[in-house]
Amino acid sequence: MTREAMEYDVVIVGAGPSGLTTAIRLKQRAEEAGRELSVCVVEKGSEVGAHILSGAVIETRSLAELFPDWKERGAPLNTPVKEDRFLFLTEQKATKLPTPPQMHNDGNYIVSLGNVVRWLGEQAEGLGVEIYPGFAASEVLFNEDGSVKGVATGDMGVTREGEHGPNYQPGIELHARQTVFSEGCRGSLTKGLMSRFDLRNGVDPQTYGLGIKELWEVDPAVHQPGLTIHTVGWPLQSDTYGGSFLYHLENNQVAVGFVVGLDYSNPYLSPYEEFQRFKTHPEIRKFFEGGRRVAYGARALSEGGFQSLPKLTFPGGLLIGDTAGFLNVPKIKGTHMAMKSGIEAAEALFAHLTAEVEQGTEVTAYPERLKACWLWDELYTVRNIRPSFRWGLWGGIAYSALDTYVFRGKAPWTLRNHADHTSLKKASECTPIAYPKPDGKISFDRLSSVFISATNHVEDQPSHLTLKSATVPIATNLALYAAPETRYCPAGVYEIVEDPSGPRMQINAQNCLHCKTCDIKDPTQNINWVVPEGGGGPNYPNM
Repeated sequence: MTREAMEYDVVIVGAGPSGLTTAIRLKQRAEEAGRELSVCVVEKGSEVGAHILSGAVIETRSLAELFPDWKERGAPLNTPVKEDRFLFLTEQKATKLPTPPQMHNDGNYIVSLGNVVRWLGEQAEGLGVEIYPGFAASEVLFNEDGSVKGVATGDMGVTREGEHGPNYQPGIELHARQTVFSEGCRGSLTKGLMSRFDLRNGVDPQTYGLGIKELWEVDPAVHQPGLTIHTVGWPLQSDTYGGSFLYHLENNQVAVGFVVGLDYSNPYLSPYEEFQRFKTHPEIRKFFEGGRRVAYGARALSEGGFQSLPKLTFPGGLLIGDTAGFLNVPKIKGTHMAMKSGIEAAEALFAHLTAEVEQGTEVTAYPERLKACWLWDELYTVRNIRPSFRWGLWGGIAYSALDTYVFRGKAPWTLRNHADHTSLKKASECTPIAYPKPDGKISFDRLSSVFISATNHVEDQPSHLTLKSATVPIATNLALYAAPETRYCPAGVYEIVEDPSGPRMQINAQNCLHCKTCDIKDPTQNINWVVPEGGGGPNYPNM
């Protein structure tokens, strides 16, 4: 069966904050100019917002630029931040520290980013943007001259053996004058584009953190709408970057999460188990006793910052949002930057398309616009803070204070980033970590957590977790690193099974939360995450 093809001026891959902002601003500019501009957004989640996961405290400057009347339009920003707390934890105690200036949240709002994105989707559709959820862009299409032509969505109804099942439908080709990639962190198509167009030439490797989050309904007696709490210290060792957040939303809801830098060295470390252990701290568990956990999820975050930004344009397309790496790690915020990159991309795209330039050329005005706006300066001034934590918690805090208060982000040097998968030590060099069993009230096992993420994939389909070599998981990862994939995955996807013939790796792809940690942290880079059939994965409510 041949694939149907559809033509657009702009195709956007991913209906997250940056992708939808780009679509909205393109339509706004077209409306102002009295021109027709066709814009299409494809989204692999079952609905807009299904795969969106973030803390989240949002800074509204980009939203206000996109919609100055966002309050009148009913944007779901309902809980202004009222108090910030920053704590250092030991196993039994909590010490209040001065809140770093980047983490002051005056004027910001605690939100469900998934609901904000759903609202953005409604605004986009109201402007005439065509949005297709449940369609995973699985292939980049190229013109004869090598420029990007568009994308193709994945075939539906392919069996586990790779054959056409009874419900087989071929994917659809979406051709565009320009294609925008807003796939989020470690996008699978973007990874191929990085290689094809050498977009990482001359820049540092991207580095990542794994963020794990739960949403709780808590006892009204302990609920404090507008309260934000961030912690460092226990349960992590001082040589491991990470920390937590607790955000009190409306309706007796508290979002709690834990982030672990994926440059950790001990292969026995489990970010999921560290999170569950964290919630048992006396200062933390008091918020959750008598409460009810209602949602769970995980995703990786791009933490490399300024020195890890790739080249943002290539013939026929460009990168925006977390796909490009626009995240302010010290501020613990990326939505305002993702949206701003979308705004600047749209402005550059509109000028490019209306100038009737040759198809397949680069939108070179886009990075120039970014360099001239506040986003670039904001990312530059914090560039050294995350990499300074290679010196441990106290070394990182000391350097960050020096960088912030003395150099004010303009130190005459830039600290370098190193790829996360190179940081694991051999198991023989490390001490196993004994994690407590979950109590089923405050702490939980991974499978019960995956259950409340509403994760689902069509079972009879090829695994989207592909291995370059089938022998590496046992011959290398198990032998040298004690099978770290069984611990760094927050969904129990990877499992060592003992057969009569010996151990083998079992991949439970049905559990996958699409966090991309395996693609990032695998020490031999043997795991390649590709998109599953459209509509698969988690279905996050209010996350």
